[in-house]
Amino acid sequence: MQTIKAAICHAFGQPLTVEDIQIRAPQGSEVEVTIDAVAVCQSDISYAEGAWGGTLPAVYGHEAAGRVTATGPSAKGFSVGDPVVVTLIRSCQSCPTCASGHPVNCTTRYDSTKGPIHTLGGGTLDQGLATGAFAEKVVVEAAQLVKLPDGIAPDVACLLGCGVITGVGAVVNTAGLRPGQVAVVIGAGGVGLNAVQGAHLAGAAHVIAVDMTQDKLDGAMAFGATAGILATAETPWKAARKASGGRGADAVFVTVGQVAAYDTAPRYLAPRGKVIVVGMPHSGETARYEPVVMAALGQGVQASLMGDTVISRDIPWMVELYQQGRLKLDELVSARWRLDQINEAIADTKSGAARRNVIVMR
Repeated sequence: MQTIKAAICHAFGQPLTVEDIQIRAPQGSEVEVTIDAVAVCQSDISYAEGAWGGTLPAVYGHEAAGRVTATGPSAKGFSVGDPVVVTLIRSCQSCPTCASGHPVNCTTRYDSTKGPIHTLGGGTLDQGLATGAFAEKVVVEAAQLVKLPDGIAPDVACLLGCGVITGVGAVVNTAGLRPGQVAVVIGAGGVGLNAVQGAHLAGAAHVIAVDMTQDKLDGAMAFGATAGILATAETPWKAARKASGGRGADAVFVTVGQVAAYDTAPRYLAPRGKVIVVGMPHSGETARYEPVVMAALGQGVQASLMGDTVISRDIPWMVELYQQGRLKLDELVSARWRLDQINEAIADTKSGAARRNVIVMR
């Protein structure tokens, strides 16, 4: 067992505490990664607030980058020293959903309370989101990692672990947006900006961002939006239709976890358009829509978990786009913080001002 520092959630809705924990060596096909940088995702915050339940104490954090420092006896494809992206997509690669090309929906259960980390006294410590990356090291399955080329800064590379693949993947993988179509992105935060640039990369004729603040809409224009609409307008869906030359949206990407956004999303749709569910409201919250309208117009709702990403395929592609200057990553980083500043980073994220706050370990 090694002793490392990690930010622990002991009580929902309370500040995290940075303290020593124990982490065991990798077993089987596991890999140990020393974390260089980990981003603060809204999902980490929601878990720490108790929005979706879970076991405590826990270490959250799942959008990370670092270097391999040990491998299990049956781990393949990684060597000590390799720079890697760490994701929460723990896929067995053999269940029906994994075998059919949908590893984000892996049905093989993992008990994260029996993972590689423990309290300093040997007690149970939940490995949040099968990752636990608000820590100096993680031990995860090799299938959760993607090797990176040298030269990409970890505080930028870590964003590929969740926010980027979720936003771009929702457009390219889930919606299958085609050149010439119309995309509306509700929410111009970290994930929303990636949906915007995903739609731009996919060749959408119109990419319309909708948000509560003008500053965020202005930012979305730099990521490929062709128009920005304030959600506070009386009928923003009418403004969006006007901005697209009278056309409705072929796909509406709701990237915020607000029920009000889901209530209005169908209003933006063209006939046969789809609402793509990306942002996650708290458990128990419900949205309302008129099924008869959707039935009459051939519309639908499609959920997108982690952008339906196949990390071994999609992350290398996105790395190439970044290296070619076609995918923005550096511009997504709002600020860099130390691990002992994690509660400040979380508070800044909750304020809504940040695109992505990143914890830098060294």
